[in-house]
Amino acid sequence: MRKILYLTIILSAGLIASCKKDSHNNNNTTTTSYINLDKDSIYYYEKEDYLWFDAIPAYNTFNPRSFSGSSDYEALGNEITAISQLKINPATGKPYEYYKPAPGEAKYSFVDDGTTTASLGGSNADFGFEPIYIAANDLRVKYVYPGSPADLAGIKRGYEITSINGSTELNGTSQSNINFIVNAVYYSNSITMLVKRYDNSTFTATFNTAAYTVNPVLTYKVFNEGNGHVAGYIAFNSFTDINNAKPKLNQAFNNFINNGVTDVIVDLRYNGGGSGETAAYLDDLIAPSSKTGSLMYTTYFNSNLQSGKSPLIDKKFGFVPADFKPENNQVGFAKALSLNATRVFFIVTSATASSSELTINNLRPAMDVQLVGDTTYGKPVGEIPIPLGSDGKYILYSPQIYVENSANQGDYYAGMTPGSGGYKGLLAGDDVTKDFGDSTELLLSAALHYVKTGTYAINKPQVQSLLAGKQLFTMQQQKAIVRKMEQHKFKPLVINKKHK
Repeated sequence: MRKILYLTIILSAGLIASCKKDSHNNNNTTTTSYINLDKDSIYYYEKEDYLWFDAIPAYNTFNPRSFSGSSDYEALGNEITAISQLKINPATGKPYEYYKPAPGEAKYSFVDDGTTTASLGGSNADFGFEPIYIAANDLRVKYVYPGSPADLAGIKRGYEITSINGSTELNGTSQSNINFIVNAVYYSNSITMLVKRYDNSTFTATFNTAAYTVNPVLTYKVFNEGNGHVAGYIAFNSFTDINNAKPKLNQAFNNFINNGVTDVIVDLRYNGGGSGETAAYLDDLIAPSSKTGSLMYTTYFNSNLQSGKSPLIDKKFGFVPADFKPENNQVGFAKALSLNATRVFFIVTSATASSSELTINNLRPAMDVQLVGDTTYGKPVGEIPIPLGSDGKYILYSPQIYVENSANQGDYYAGMTPGSGGYKGLLAGDDVTKDFGDSTELLLSAALHYVKTGTYAINKPQVQSLLAGKQLFTMQQQKAIVRKMEQHKFKPLVINKKHK
């Protein structure tokens, strides 16, 4: 039943950190002679292919050439943002692309200058780590990619960052401090950090950006919880291209098979997505063999695409209306390897999105699915990346598809909340003080406790001790932090599809 044809399906929520030293951060005045044509292209593609095309007004009313910015990139971004706010979701009274941390900005749509697209194949050129605040006066390492410059410098998840490039002024209540950190981490070629290890010892690390191949599997481990309960844990951080991800996933799951794993724990807490083909493969690794041949999910396109009222995209990619019919866009289970797990736990946060949510949603009708952590991002829609202009310098990412699992579930625009709204599990906060795979880390510990006893447990004194003496953010400060530190990321669920 795997009828859908991929170039790639990228359901990404933005944890793909590519080279950031590009036009995303320039201040060049808009001077390109073809920029107005690109603005027109965005308008006409959106009017034709956008999932909510019916809310876009006539050309003269919308006036795409009226959007400006400090650079071509910013001007195009302003146009797509305006389009993203037009269609109102009747269930919420807010735009379908409403983004709670930054109202008025697009939640899904954006224009890429090529660096995001390049990173999806599994090639990055950066430091290989992300920072995160657990309190205003506590900046930590969120994750580190194996083999990246940060990894080679000895940086690990959970280490506290006390100084960057000689500055100890890192308190997150100051906007200037946040700007300094963002520029140092995402827009610099070299960085020096003083970090504190788990045992409170410190060391200084200086390292440069470099190209490396992303290993999306940060780590995997097996935990024997007794009485025949064996948990296989995998921290999977991005849905890179299937050719990059498949051998890494196979290595982990073959290890699970050899160790008799009965329960799988997939850590997607910062996984913003990537290839939908990879998401389907991960589902095939986890799902019961009995599901082979049954429906996994269906992709839906708008009425223009299904009825042949889409000459622009049809000409660019050679599509015909049949390519967009739901019956021709179904993906079925095809069991991979021989793991026979009875249950799967997903560790999630607000950064868990798109391909990650697709992976979770696909398995809900197929087996016992438990969520541990916080409410996910909320992105049941996806994109076909469209190069703009003859040179393809800019690439349009904007929702043209909507996905549902075999039980017709898919309306998770507000995210998936563990323990409510039909999602089993435990609602709990993230623990960034431990490395991935540490059995004492709160969310993993909670999942392991369930594997062993059938109930969840969170060590309240341990939770309280994490923030003891810390300077906590107000809700407004937290939103500002998220907006600034997440702005370089992207969150597409991209279907790069080709004609049969």
